[in-house]
Amino acid sequence: MKNRLLGYSIYGILLFSIVGCTNRDTKPTENSAGDDLIERIVPSHATNFETEIIRSDSADWFEIESKDDKIVLRGNNGVSVASALYYYLKEYANCQITWNGTNLNLPEELPMVPEKVHKDSPYEYRYYLNYCTFNYTMSWWDWERWEKEIDWMALHGINMPLAITGEEYIWDEVYRSYGFTDEDLDPFFSGPAYFSWFWMGNLDGWGGPLPKSWKESHRDLQKKIVQRERELGMKTVLPAFTGHVPASFKKYFPDADLKQTNWGNDFADTYILDANDPLFAEIGKRFLEVQQEVYGTDHLYSADTFNENEPPSDDPEYLSELSRKVFEGMKSVDPEAVWVMQGWLFYSHREFWKAPQIKGLLGAVPDDRMIILDLAAEIEPVWKRTEAFYGKEWIWCMLHNFGGNISLFGRIENVAEHPAEALNDPASGKLKGIGLTMEAIEQTPVLYELMTDNTWRDTPIDLPQWLKQYISNRYGATNPDIEKAWDILVETVYNGQIIRDGAESIIVSRPTFEGYRRWARTKLNYKPEDLLPAWDLFVQAIPEFGTSDGFQYDLVDLSRQVLANYALPMQQQMAMAYKNNDKQKFDQYSTEFLELIDDLDRLLATRKDFMLGPWLADARSWGTTPEEKALYEQNARDLITLWGGADNRLHEYSNRQWSGLLSDFYKPRWEQFFTEVNVDWKSFDQAAFDEEIKQWEWSWVTSQKDFPIQPTGSSIEVAKELHQKYRDRIAPLTKTLPTINYNY
Repeated sequence: MKNRLLGYSIYGILLFSIVGCTNRDTKPTENSAGDDLIERIVPSHATNFETEIIRSDSADWFEIESKDDKIVLRGNNGVSVASALYYYLKEYANCQITWNGTNLNLPEELPMVPEKVHKDSPYEYRYYLNYCTFNYTMSWWDWERWEKEIDWMALHGINMPLAITGEEYIWDEVYRSYGFTDEDLDPFFSGPAYFSWFWMGNLDGWGGPLPKSWKESHRDLQKKIVQRERELGMKTVLPAFTGHVPASFKKYFPDADLKQTNWGNDFADTYILDANDPLFAEIGKRFLEVQQEVYGTDHLYSADTFNENEPPSDDPEYLSELSRKVFEGMKSVDPEAVWVMQGWLFYSHREFWKAPQIKGLLGAVPDDRMIILDLAAEIEPVWKRTEAFYGKEWIWCMLHNFGGNISLFGRIENVAEHPAEALNDPASGKLKGIGLTMEAIEQTPVLYELMTDNTWRDTPIDLPQWLKQYISNRYGATNPDIEKAWDILVETVYNGQIIRDGAESIIVSRPTFEGYRRWARTKLNYKPEDLLPAWDLFVQAIPEFGTSDGFQYDLVDLSRQVLANYALPMQQQMAMAYKNNDKQKFDQYSTEFLELIDDLDRLLATRKDFMLGPWLADARSWGTTPEEKALYEQNARDLITLWGGADNRLHEYSNRQWSGLLSDFYKPRWEQFFTEVNVDWKSFDQAAFDEEIKQWEWSWVTSQKDFPIQPTGSSIEVAKELHQKYRDRIAPLTKTLPTINYNY
């Protein structure tokens, strides 16, 4: 490790010398995209900055210096210059920009930079997004929201974003060129909330039929997305063909070699064209040709051949031939093609993907033409059991969030230390990058600020010191008490032990006397009472930090987590009361449980981050007819509740603790449970209730209703009120929580 670190130090010195020469000898190029970004981020201070882009073949770098009363931001591309801006804002202006709280309280006269700052990135690739992010968070984004996200990406050093918006337009063009009609394609294209799983070949048609207006509007949106990303110096990762075809394919190609496959989550079979069929190469080539014509290319292509599906054979030769065909399809259109593969299958189906199978799949593609995403390296680093993916280039990724669930959770120490440890490990092979591959964003900002801070360093992050600066940037100041609160958060919600992803509240589960459901997993990493001192310290800090946007978000989120945890001991008291035939206690706790939901709903209504209304309103906004608006609202409601149909086993997988959803879905569902239990006291039939409530749930999914889109009430005042109301109740009741035999 020491030798490798020494190598990086020498490399940094040499690079600094080279860049210094370049700065003197080369005229900077225009940086309109970077200048425009600065105008969007700090409009009142944009004239205080000058930007210089100096093209170079070296690793990405940036510099910051004060010169003639200006702050000069210099780098080799737009992303580097944007990163320089954000470094300045954090290090010199005490600012922060996150999805959930921003501090841009800049002084009228900006601080000067005492000495020139120079930073190099040891990572060639800084990858961003997961197929699932495009639905669990981005389903309804318009250009205004995308523009903000692309700015966020540039500020945080992202240079390799997945770009799959508008893919459905390309497929529509391809199949219609073969004569396919609406009748053939309507059962194929999913609704907009399900594209991720449609694109990955897991389902057909669910949530559709997809209107033509959507295909065309998102073609235009994708053009804007990739244009802006490329202007800033990013290289987009576009999709490639993996064999998924419509069920109607046989109608036009009766001799095609199709294989039926099933994802296993209560959806119908989908159809995969065998890679050895000559049509595979033809269709794949046609897709890339049309895509390149419409969206251009940066020669990076995403293709995941068996996402959560097992191949029909474990023969390494079969797997090798399949991947060879996929890559040949890319190369036939783009001789510079590089295959970017999500490594999720090696984690999710590890019982199938042993060394011979992984070697077979990867070995047919040249080492310099494939990049593997170690998709959940902070959970389980697959690179360690695959000899660093057997010679392929790979990227260390943080997955963190599953399903868009709202939960305080994370492996914060892993994120601070493991990327640099892997970078400096001689066994890490061709580690070329870091990435964010979460299933959803717009939550837990601390993990994403921390992860992206690895971009411009090759040593582990000193977490305690980093947190002090994070707090100061976020709230505008810090003190020992709020730092102690964050220490408690590190030891509890962010300790990253025991469970894979964040625990859920029993509130969001389909009502039951059990302490959990399959996708409402309530097991915690910590004792819930251990979180209470952090809550106390946050409430005590209100006079000092209460005007900070980031503090208000964190206060609401922490209060939500404490109260969401408290629901479980309350629910278990109801269960014990029923078991003991104590109707009085059952009524008491069921009443208090519903009151808790109301209080949570009122708290979350104070922040737009935690509201159902914007999600549904954004969905409806894409509709050009009443029928389209209704379809999109149904998509939006379904994904975050039942996920699929009334009987779908994924119900609650994408649950959200959102104002509006709590009051209109979760609370009425529990009310019906309490009513049924009282009616059938001592003879309550859980299975019968589940069958009955499924129909009510589906009715909710298919209904239409407007919800508030602007927050109401004061986050500070409601949080203080609920702290005073619940603080002394929580610990005593939590101590009565029986042992729950978790079986998942």
